[in-house]
Amino acid sequence: MIKNGSDHIAMLRDGREVYLDGKRVTDVTTHPAFRNSIRSYANLYDFQARPENAAKMTFQPDGVDRSVSRIWQLPTSYAELVERRQMLEAWSELHYGFMGRSPDHVASCISGMFMGIDVFEAADPARAGALRDYYRYARDNDLFLTYVIVNPQANQSKTAHEQEDKYLAVGIVDQDAEGITVRGAKMLATSGIMANEVFCSCIQPLREGDEMYALSFAVPMNTRGLKVMSRKSYEANATSVFDNPLASRYDENDAVLYFDDVKVPWERIFVAGDIGLCARQFHATPAHVYQNYQCQVRLMVKLRFLVGLALKITEINGTNGFPQVREMLGQLCAEAGMVEAFVCGMEAKGRVVNGYYVPDRSMLYGSQVLTQQLYAKVLNSLRELAGGGMIMLPSSIEDFANPMLVQIIEKTQKSPACSSEDRVKFFKLAWDAVGSEFASRHNQYEMFYAGATFVTKGHAYRTYDWASASGLVDQMLGSYSLRDELAALPRAA
Repeated sequence: MIKNGSDHIAMLRDGREVYLDGKRVTDVTTHPAFRNSIRSYANLYDFQARPENAAKMTFQPDGVDRSVSRIWQLPTSYAELVERRQMLEAWSELHYGFMGRSPDHVASCISGMFMGIDVFEAADPARAGALRDYYRYARDNDLFLTYVIVNPQANQSKTAHEQEDKYLAVGIVDQDAEGITVRGAKMLATSGIMANEVFCSCIQPLREGDEMYALSFAVPMNTRGLKVMSRKSYEANATSVFDNPLASRYDENDAVLYFDDVKVPWERIFVAGDIGLCARQFHATPAHVYQNYQCQVRLMVKLRFLVGLALKITEINGTNGFPQVREMLGQLCAEAGMVEAFVCGMEAKGRVVNGYYVPDRSMLYGSQVLTQQLYAKVLNSLRELAGGGMIMLPSSIEDFANPMLVQIIEKTQKSPACSSEDRVKFFKLAWDAVGSEFASRHNQYEMFYAGATFVTKGHAYRTYDWASASGLVDQMLGSYSLRDELAALPRAA
C-alpha cells in the first residue's frame, strides 16, 4: 500500500523530544503549534495515495513488488527526469511552494548520493553498503527526511575544532564495534518536527583538525538523546485561517537539534571522520544537484503563485488597465518565466552520469544565483502594486461577528471586482505571503536556502563552460593579425 496521510500522522506519535516555549510537547500531531502543518504534509501523502494519481506520483523500482513514491526515483533518461519533475511540481502546487523542506527535498539528496555510490565505494566499502541499504529502506518505507547540515554560527572566523566549546557542533565522542556516539548541535532542522528521520552531516568546508565533525548519518527523530528545540511557531500565533491562510497551515517550522550523546549504529553511518568524503558526498555525486534542482522546481511554483497574486491585486484595485501597471505585471511574468526556463533548460542540457540522468549543473547554479536576488524583488513589486490595501484591513475575523463593524467594512472595503468580504479575504492572503512574520521568514529563507550568495556564485563560476566562452574570444582574436593589417595598408609613394 502507498503511504497515506493517516499513516504519516501515526508515525509521528513516537515520543520524540520536542520543546517549545520552555515545555516539552507530548504529541506534535495535536499541538496547536504544529497540527495544521502536519496535516498539510499528510495531504501530500493522501494525494499520492489516490488511485487516479498513482501513475504520476509513484513508480515501481526494479526488484520491488509494489509501487513507491516517485520522490525516490533514479532517472536514467531525460524523459524519466521530466516525469519525476511533474510529480514534484504536483506536490509543490498543494502547498503553493511555501513548504521548502517537503519530503521530496532530502529524498532527492539521498537519491543523488546513491547515484554516486562509487564515490563511497572508493573511500570505504562498508560505508557505501550502509548508504545503499539506507536508501532502499527509506524508499521502501517512504520516509519523510529532514536534514541538518549546517553548524551553529557561533564564531564564524574559526573552524569547527577551534570553537570555544569542542562539542558546539555535532562531533564524535567515541566509537566501538556497534557504532559511534555523537554530541553537539546542528541547524536548521526545517520540518524536522514533522519528519520521520533526520540526515545529519556537514556541507560547510572542513579543515585539517576537523575530522571529528566529518560525519554523515541518519537516525529517527525519536532517537534517545536527540532534543528538538523549535523556533517560534507562526502557526500557533495565527488567529485563524481567514486571517493567516498560509501561516496557519504551511508553517514548516525550523529547529535546532541537540545530540546529547546519541548512539548511531554503523549501519546508519555513511561518513565517519573522513573530511574529503564528507565534501565529496555532495559535490562528487549528483546529491547537491538533485536537492537544489528540487528547490528550483518548488520555487518555480511559488513564483507562479506570487505572480497570480500580483494580477489579482490589480484586478481588485481596478488598476489592471493602467499601462504602467501592465508593465510591472509583464516584468513579473518574465521573471517567473525565466525560472521555469531554467528548470526546463537544466533538464534538457542534462547528461547521463554512471547510468543516471543528471540535470545540468551550470544552469542550476546560474538559476540559484539569480533567484536569490529575485525573490525579494518580486515581493517588493507586490507591495508596490498593493499600496495600503494589505495594511488597512479589519483586525481579525472577529470584526465580522459585529453587525455594526460589518456595515463599515462593506463601505470601506470596496472593489470593482468582488465583495467587501472577498476583498478582505484576498488581502489577508496577500499580506501573509508578502508582509507578515511568516512572509518575512520566507524572504530570509529563499535568500539563504542554497547558502550564502558568495557560495552560489562560486558554484556558478566553477561549473560554467569557460572553455566555450573564452574559445569564442580566441577564435575572434585569431581571425586577424597586426602583421596582416599592416601589410594591407597603402604603401607610401
